[in-house]
Amino acid sequence: MFAAFASREFRRLFAAQIVALLGTGMLTVALSLLAYDLAGDRAGLVLGIAFAIKMVAYVVISPLAGALLANLSRKWVLIGSDVFRCGLAVLLPFVEAVWQIYLLIFLLQAASASFTPVFQAMVADLLRDDAEYTSSLSLSRAAYDLESLLSPVIATLFLSVSVYSGLFVFTIFGFAVSALLILSVRICNPEHDNTERSFFQRLTRGGWVYLSTPRLRGLLSVTAGAAALGAFVIVNTVVCVRQLFAGDAQDVTLALAAFGGGSLLTAIMLPRILQRISERTVMTGAAMLLGLITGIAGYLGWQGMALSWPIFLMLWGLIGMGYSAILTPGGRLLRSSSGAEDRAALFAAQFALTHACWMVAYPLAGFLGQSAGLMVTLMGLGGIAVLSGVLARIFWPAPDPQELLHNHMDLPADHPHLRDSAGGRHAHDFVIDDLHVRWPDGRPGT
Repeated sequence: MFAAFASREFRRLFAAQIVALLGTGMLTVALSLLAYDLAGDRAGLVLGIAFAIKMVAYVVISPLAGALLANLSRKWVLIGSDVFRCGLAVLLPFVEAVWQIYLLIFLLQAASASFTPVFQAMVADLLRDDAEYTSSLSLSRAAYDLESLLSPVIATLFLSVSVYSGLFVFTIFGFAVSALLILSVRICNPEHDNTERSFFQRLTRGGWVYLSTPRLRGLLSVTAGAAALGAFVIVNTVVCVRQLFAGDAQDVTLALAAFGGGSLLTAIMLPRILQRISERTVMTGAAMLLGLITGIAGYLGWQGMALSWPIFLMLWGLIGMGYSAILTPGGRLLRSSSGAEDRAALFAAQFALTHACWMVAYPLAGFLGQSAGLMVTLMGLGGIAVLSGVLARIFWPAPDPQELLHNHMDLPADHPHLRDSAGGRHAHDFVIDDLHVRWPDGRPGT
């Protein structure tokens, strides 16, 4: 799991990710308390709107930022995003109205939507070895899981000796240190010809490459299934614990820890698993198996067979394991499906499409849980996960070789790309780009 640490540059990028994540975790806790101060009993509504604004910012801003910043240095885009977020965090202690929370949340998440895809593309270009890159994906997943587990604990310890506004200092510190660490990284930008493309072409290029690639259509499908069950856990865990087990806040934390622990365990195991089993088998199998397990659990609960507390925790751990098995290998698919010049645009498309899934899944899980009941909702969302795995196997056929035989009937025989080919027909690692605008369908002559 730790192979990626052989790279000095990755170690610094990973450290930047860790401190920024901790700062963001403190921000989430502090905003919750700030919302309660400003809105009282309406704090839940305020935070719900704030998280909706966060999703909208991610879906809308990510491709726009990718198009606007395509010709700038990746390193300075990351540093600029951190500095901008740091400046916004300085303003948070002075917020006096709910609308100011909404505005700052939108601006903060817009900066994150600019930062994250570029960061992911930079790591994908930096670590060329598959084992090292897979290690980096597992470490990144583990970092997110540990942050979700540790941030509330650190915040609780801090609040025992200080007021919550001091938590904003953690946010400022995290973004500032992240910027300094990225500044110390030595990395080259890939060559590109984005200056020759219109803004609209840059805006839509990542989505075009994504949706033209069969394995990525499969990735989007299983991502929707993971979002459905992940949203159920995030939105309805507190309701499940309170209603089904008459639990308290500590029990809610334990249930969320079971989910995060399952995800972390899978992230640790995945590098070895992916050496023996293909991404397609792991990701689609996890979606279908997880959906089947949760669907059965929901059906049994709907039929009046109460879950015991240990079984509930085990189920939440299994959801975390499946969630991680579905999402963690996605970076490998994105890297193998793109050239260096399109990688940032493709990661931006993934970022936007993934959060579009969450934007639908959050209200769906909440509305169904309230109107149809928790067990019916769990059963239904489990069915969505099974369907997502089935559709992914249809969209993403097997075998899925990286090197494909194809024709170039539209290119002249002396084109540099056709060197050493016979009649325009040749094979190489295939990605959608300016010279390859359609995926070969496998028939002779294609």
